[in-house]
Amino acid sequence: MTTTVPRPTTARPRVALRDRVLRLVELATTPLLPSDYLDLVDPLRSGADLRGRIEAVIPETRDAATIVIRPGRGWKGHRPGQYIRIGIDVDGVRQWRAYSLTSDLGRTDGCITVTVKAIPGGKVSNHLVHRTDPGTVLQLDQAAGEFCLPDQHPEKALFITAGSGITPVMGMLRNHPELTDVVLVHSAPTEDDVVFGAELRALAADGRIRLVEQHTDTAGMLDAPAIAALVPDLHERSTWACGPVGMLEALEAHWETVGVAERLYTERFRPAVLVTGEGGTVSFAKSGTTLEADGATPILDAAEDAGLLMPSGCRMGICFGCVLPLREGAVRDLRNGEITTAAPGDGVLIQTCVSAAAGACDIDH
Repeated sequence: MTTTVPRPTTARPRVALRDRVLRLVELATTPLLPSDYLDLVDPLRSGADLRGRIEAVIPETRDAATIVIRPGRGWKGHRPGQYIRIGIDVDGVRQWRAYSLTSDLGRTDGCITVTVKAIPGGKVSNHLVHRTDPGTVLQLDQAAGEFCLPDQHPEKALFITAGSGITPVMGMLRNHPELTDVVLVHSAPTEDDVVFGAELRALAADGRIRLVEQHTDTAGMLDAPAIAALVPDLHERSTWACGPVGMLEALEAHWETVGVAERLYTERFRPAVLVTGEGGTVSFAKSGTTLEADGATPILDAAEDAGLLMPSGCRMGICFGCVLPLREGAVRDLRNGEITTAAPGDGVLIQTCVSAAAGACDIDH
């Protein structure tokens, strides 16, 4: 028997040499790291924090635009109806917001899109719609959210949307041409304010959908009985609704009354407030801000009223954009009255849009 002696490998010396070179480069570039310079040259590279570069800003209406983004190589894709959190620097401050993805999964250029409606006083939405140029680099999170069609598609589908609530539904319509019986009821102030108006009307003309537009400036708001009259087989349809809280609450009450609540799926701009607590002092560790908040006001609202910049996706119909760590104290969930507590340094994550102070509390922001 012949014994073969393994030849020494050269991989380890190469790795060791590479590590020494990197350490020397780090010493030479301190306080920056080599990766910081790579980020300047190729911010979308593999292994970097997930980023995206704006390729185009396409106007949709007078106050809405589609933002075309080329995501970094770490992007994992999305399901139609999901949203993405975007970080962008506005006036020197990094702001995070969440927007529904509206892109066709079949795009050949590898880009994704979000469609943003500028809201009065909205720092980020107005910046994206009116003041952002192609080439701007954004911070990105991976896609999230459950406002999507099931794997087993319904035979009959109904979508009820208002304003920018059309955005997650547009993502579904663009990516599910196999849906054969679709009704879309959409409301906006005027015909010109309908985001994706031309595309929706083209889908209707091609027979892809039955489109019902309600222009609220002249026709008023649609309520559940009016929708039921417009869609006689409403209760046979699986329904997805996205829009203001008041509209969704009315729809939920109607679906519950007629016994088909399980057929309705909703995406909220803001959650309903069901209970209140006693309030207390809220401090924000990083900003050094302290304020008094009552037990009926969400911490998000109280902080913004005090002039503090807060992360939030709630006004765009997206949940969990406002999550922050509770370092110490107690908050009450306004939806169910549940108390969440944290010992010093715990960092328990809470949604500031549905949490009110239940005594003194300290938020890591």
